[in-house]
Amino acid sequence: MTAAGACGTRPVRTLRAVPGALLSALVLALLPLLAACTGTAAPPDRAQQEVRAVLARWSAALLARDRARYTAEDGRAGAREGFDRLSGVPLASWEYAVSSVRVSGGRAYAAAELRYRIAGYDTVPATAAREVELVRHGDRWRVAADRPAAGARPQLWDQGPVSVSRGRYGLVLAVRSAAVRPELPAALAAAADEAVPAVSAAWPGTWPRKVLLVVPASVDDMAALLGSPASAYAGMAAVTTGRVGGGPGPADRVTVNAQAYGELGALGRRVVLTHETVHVATRSATPAGTPLWLSEGFADWVAYRGSGRSPAQAAPALARAVRRGEVPAALPGGGAFAFGGDADALAASYEGAWLACLMMAERWGAQAPAAFYAAAARSSAPAAFASVLGTDERTFTADWRAYLRERLG
Repeated sequence: MTAAGACGTRPVRTLRAVPGALLSALVLALLPLLAACTGTAAPPDRAQQEVRAVLARWSAALLARDRARYTAEDGRAGAREGFDRLSGVPLASWEYAVSSVRVSGGRAYAAAELRYRIAGYDTVPATAAREVELVRHGDRWRVAADRPAAGARPQLWDQGPVSVSRGRYGLVLAVRSAAVRPELPAALAAAADEAVPAVSAAWPGTWPRKVLLVVPASVDDMAALLGSPASAYAGMAAVTTGRVGGGPGPADRVTVNAQAYGELGALGRRVVLTHETVHVATRSATPAGTPLWLSEGFADWVAYRGSGRSPAQAAPALARAVRRGEVPAALPGGGAFAFGGDADALAASYEGAWLACLMMAERWGAQAPAAFYAAAARSSAPAAFASVLGTDERTFTADWRAYLRERLG
């Protein structure tokens, strides 16, 4: 029987002549054909089961790097392109946890949480809220779109095909774009290979000793990935995101602003990658109450170690302020590190935090900054002043202010 024949009008008296049990079986058998003709979906429970099965097969094909199986479940004209966007990314897992399915005519809309792990980096899955749209083809569903849920952040591969560069200690996932210089991903992987040993030498704590870098095509794309306005990242070469205070979570991501990073010299690039790698290394020792002057100052202290840069060379904005007689009254507070305001004030805050850690190293020994950081994580910064440095914050701050005048005046 053709589809047109199945959709033809049947006299009511013919159905009345069929026994009840047989009629029930007949109706159940005809449900898929009736749905195709009227635009009505399969029963909700069955639609959810079918959609989950499609997404499970689709995910398995992606993990198996099987393009044929993947495109068999994917009804998009660009199905091969969708496969290729992710084909080089080393995935340890990939699945959709479907919470609901809405059916409208011949289309289904699945609300799902994508859970995936980057092989060798994520010990637990990273997650993303998604909406997967499917279209009915005959008696089966096929994927028509996979997009961020309303209000959710995109993933890197939503912004374009992803290239992969590997180093000994780093993995770089970069969007293939004219805005990303072709040599940049490999250069970042090489920079990570230098940064990780440098950080390990300064931070004795336990950490994975590797770093995952993400490179979008523009600052706007970077902002979309991070869920903030682009103005927050203008001029920022890189930022690290991850779970604060330890506990199970996916690996930290160092997101690189390709344009700003590319404008840096060799020392600037080394400092940036080492600084961000410190944040990766110290994540489990950075509870929410960690003062920003400590976390940012320690990261810069490690990054500048062995650079040969004097305080006046590495802290030009703060040096100018000190020479004007504008010595900070206190260690920089949390608000002093917010981007989007006065660039010189922001730079001076980072420089002042770095010089606080440099003073620790010079007066209490090279191990003091890391020991202070670890003690602050175990208890608090005020307690660390006493237990590690044998002083208090008020005295330390007064000494730091004198140190700024001495080194920068």
